Amino acid sequence: MSDGKNGLTYSQAGVDIDAGNALVDRIKPAAKRTNRPGVMSGLGGFGALFDLKGAGYTDPILVAATDGVGTKLRIAIDTGHVDGVGIDLVAMCVNDLVCQGAEPLFFLDYFATGKLDTESAARVIEGIAEGCVLSGCALIGGETAEMPGMYPAGDFDLAGFAVGAMERGSDLPAGVAEGDVLLGLASNGVHSNGYSLVRKLVEVSGLGWEAECPFAEGTLGAALLTPTRLYVKPALEAVRAGGVHALAHITGGGLTENLPRVLPEDIGATIDLGSWDLPPVFKWMKETGNIDGAEMLKTFNCGIGMVMVVAADRAEALTALLTEAGETVCTLGTVGGPVGIAYEGSLS
Repeated sequence: MSDGKNGLTYSQAGVDIDAGNALVDRIKPAAKRTNRPGVMSGLGGFGALFDLKGAGYTDPILVAATDGVGTKLRIAIDTGHVDGVGIDLVAMCVNDLVCQGAEPLFFLDYFATGKLDTESAARVIEGIAEGCVLSGCALIGGETAEMPGMYPAGDFDLAGFAVGAMERGSDLPAGVAEGDVLLGLASNGVHSNGYSLVRKLVEVSGLGWEAECPFAEGTLGAALLTPTRLYVKPALEAVRAGGVHALAHITGGGLTENLPRVLPEDIGATIDLGSWDLPPVFKWMKETGNIDGAEMLKTFNCGIGMVMVVAADRAEALTALLTEAGETVCTLGTVGGPVGIAYEGSLS
């Protein structure tokens, strides 16, 4: 019905519903790639359905996690290299889930921007789908919010939400005791924490994002955007093999803050800093900012993205299993001693 007058439209207010619909059509094949047992419905409905029995569970406990990418997103936006931040988003959620002993089942994303760029948004969400494929969970829904006036031109923000499950009684941590061995699983870069300091260090260095990287091939921006490593499948394989008492995802707070989260309140741990080599990216940052070793260890992962606390008599077998699964593993130290983390040696 019309009164013949030219009225305002939603599009004139800055929201393009057609662009949103085009994005959904574009990402449907990517979402379909992530289908797994248990998915009952995916994109397009008011909600997504998941069947826990269909996923093979009999007495499940659900585990939920949510996270973002932090200011790493600023580098991705400024360089235009947005393809990997979707993997980061998934990793930051599902790597947390597995620390509880849970298998990630499904994932939802929230993408917010001032004006929707279908191509850029699709690249981000296709990265999210890739992260879901690599971690065995389904991308079953999400929200794309176009909000004029809320974000500067070209900017966007991301949040992720993951749900996993475990059979009742199999949650972690469990059974951590003095004498347990700490196995460190290598990171593949800075992952998605500490980027406010990273960006400050780049500013101090005088380099631009497109400058030749001083510690790796390619540009500095591309090197710092290396996606967060996904530990889900190898970690779950190790848990199912037996002997794993705890997992600690080394995110914000580094080894210093994250490992104590899975230890009994009255027990500490000792870490030999000479048990692994500090990767070049962290050496560059440490030298560029003249950063103290203790500050590095409580800010960055410093080359260790996940710590597995295992029974001493299972450490050798689990190291072999994880290595066969593609992980680089080192024996970091042991559980025991005063509360807190005691470091031996120096970070180099």
